[in-house]
Amino acid sequence: MIYITQLIYIIPGQEEIFNQFEGIAIPIISKYNGRLLLRVRPAENSFIELHMDKPYEIHFVEFDTQQDFENFKQDEERKKFLHLKEQSIKASILVQGTNL
Repeated sequence: MIYITQLIYIIPGQEEIFNQFEGIAIPIISKYNGRLLLRVRPAENSFIELHMDKPYEIHFVEFDTQQDFENFKQDEERKKFLHLKEQSIKASILVQGTNL
């Protein structure tokens, strides 16, 4: 099992475009033995300590294998809509880990 945590930073005013992309990409996760465990949009008062920009959303996803994650990234249907991601996301940080 591998775990992916992604901090997502949106271009101001592009929230609806981002939501369109997520509406396509999130259902595809399960096609590749993945599960969206958390999708959080933190409020201003959610941060106890902060030494970086606040993310618009935080995703926590698990895949059975590294290959499943790679296959998800190469999904042809998802790739057709990457322009929505590029139009709406300013930056993202992806952290990959395993269960200890």
